[in-house]
Amino acid sequence: MELINHLKWRYATKKFNNEKVSAEKIDQILEAINLTASSCGIQPYRVLVISDPEIRAKLGVGSFNGQILNSSHLLVFAAFNEVSTAYIEEYIKMAEKQRNLPEGAMDEFREKLTGYFSANAQETNAIWASKQAYIGLGTALLAAAELKVDSTPMEGFDPRQFDEILGLKEKGLHAVVLLSLGYRDVENDYLVDLPKVRLPIDEFAAFVG
Repeated sequence: MELINHLKWRYATKKFNNEKVSAEKIDQILEAINLTASSCGIQPYRVLVISDPEIRAKLGVGSFNGQILNSSHLLVFAAFNEVSTAYIEEYIKMAEKQRNLPEGAMDEFREKLTGYFSANAQETNAIWASKQAYIGLGTALLAAAELKVDSTPMEGFDPRQFDEILGLKEKGLHAVVLLSLGYRDVENDYLVDLPKVRLPIDEFAAFVG
């Protein structure tokens, strides 16, 4: 299974060199995220791609994660603050169009979605949306590894700082998790040649039933 080899190759890169990831590879990673699993299919998060070093420098102020600045690109996974009825209706229209269905063919599904999310508190839906963003993060890690692009997932940042600088609140979003992309600095990253440390599989996983 080639995926296993990709996962053995990747690690949380601590030092990146100055090489830039090509636009083609960034596009492929984004397409993989866009195709990833999403509960109900409604993709309640967005991905911002930031390459401008000045913006990334501002975002990284106060964070111990130097990879925010010292990488090729920074992906910001930003989740919905709410799952609105209007958004669900637009999603259903898009789904009907893409599946060549007549208008109204997915009304039953639309009603189930609007009923479910309307019954929840806004905070509950925002937490759910944040968890969905992590599914996208996992896919991004796999896609980057297959393309031999190094990556570092990160939570050690001030989300309010990100929300303010990127104007996320006005977009109905909040920053959840980050992913730096680039290429490992083989001379200065102390983790480059260290073996990956993982539990034995029979301790990590168990068969039940």
